[in-house]
Amino acid sequence: LWSSTVATDNIYAYPLCLQTIRLIYTRPFCLQVQVGSQPRWIGWKLTRTCCEYSPDTYRMRQAEYEQQPQNVDLPELQPKNKKKPFPVPIKKMLQDSRRDKRLAQMRIEKPLEAPKNGLLVPELVPVAYEVLDNWKVLIRGLSQLLNVVTVYGCRKCPQVHVGRVGHQIQDCYGSGSQRRNSHHSWARGSINDVLIPIESYHLFDPFGRRVKHETRFAYDRIPAIVELCIQAGVDLPQYPSRRRTSPVRMIGKKVINRGKFVDEPEPHRSEDCVSLLAELDTFSNQQGQSPSPSNVKELAERTLKAYLDVRRGVEQLMSKYTVKACGYCSEVHVGPWGHNVKLCGAFKHQWRDGKHGWQDAVIDEVIPPNYVWHVPDPSGPPLRSSLRSFYGKAPAVVELCVQAGAAIPDEYRPMMRTDIVIPEYEEARWPPVSLPVAEYHA
Repeated sequence: LWSSTVATDNIYAYPLCLQTIRLIYTRPFCLQVQVGSQPRWIGWKLTRTCCEYSPDTYRMRQAEYEQQPQNVDLPELQPKNKKKPFPVPIKKMLQDSRRDKRLAQMRIEKPLEAPKNGLLVPELVPVAYEVLDNWKVLIRGLSQLLNVVTVYGCRKCPQVHVGRVGHQIQDCYGSGSQRRNSHHSWARGSINDVLIPIESYHLFDPFGRRVKHETRFAYDRIPAIVELCIQAGVDLPQYPSRRRTSPVRMIGKKVINRGKFVDEPEPHRSEDCVSLLAELDTFSNQQGQSPSPSNVKELAERTLKAYLDVRRGVEQLMSKYTVKACGYCSEVHVGPWGHNVKLCGAFKHQWRDGKHGWQDAVIDEVIPPNYVWHVPDPSGPPLRSSLRSFYGKAPAVVELCVQAGAAIPDEYRPMMRTDIVIPEYEEARWPPVSLPVAEYHA
């Protein structure tokens, strides 16, 4: 806090200690405070400043900013030479582990609620069907929008760009990037570049035998979202699932009653599975195989709404049903515990004999957002590396739908930095100009 004293022509300021100031009274243009034992008058400028930066006003402005922030930075990229952070605090995990251990030592059965005990949650069954329907709409819409909006993928790194031409931002770290000055080597992309496929093993009984490394080829690999919906109550004849009528019982980590083992029914014909995967899998919906849409804007709005509904529904299902993810690689497994397949080739996989380091998954591991640069003007010049601080980013699905004519969702508007005016290339190189300081007179 600064106090001002009126002199002949200027206003001089000196610092005051907040702990020694006591407000006495005010009058129209002055404020009297007591500093120590001497009361002093402070000019009207301080009275107005105090009103502007009072705690109540600051809280109101902070609440307004949190409701509609101006800019939001992207989440930090996790280094590949470290394990991913746990979504659940380690302290809470240790507390739960100690509680389960104490119950196991006393031979007390572990209390389990649905779906941890193998039973379905009735109120989440409609949510699972809705997620599966929106997933079909999303895949079908993206395969048609790719005939309208161009998508590029780098041949040397995982970067993806949505736009008429590839951007010129020098952020390629793939092989041979030094010879190309970190410029990307663009090639025509597909739906797998926009919606990254995350697959999981389909299990007839998630509480049954684990998937071993030697028996991994006996299980089908389907999208993780489809497997989550199947375990949440969706019935697909091509991929049957066991529905229990009695709960699973456990003491500690040992299952004492899971019911007798039920043989998995014989698999359906491959033609039926292929026709179903054509609607549920991205590999069957490549570019050029779907007809061009007649109403692009309406299709973009419907596809974007389906994407947001899928994320919202999957997050609701993951709050109850267990989904595991490897802490080192992108492997995802839907079930109470992970599989034993030794295919992890990430950081220090030799120490684990190729086994995955399972932990609880988050929504971005099941549906990767795959952030790309936001193009404010698709028909304008390509993005430049010198102006990258003015550009925003968005998930590839959102950017694709926005360029096709859909409205920008409110939750992604701060991340895309739509309120920032991008300067011209020559204007950005201008040196900063120091403005003259205004003089205050009494």
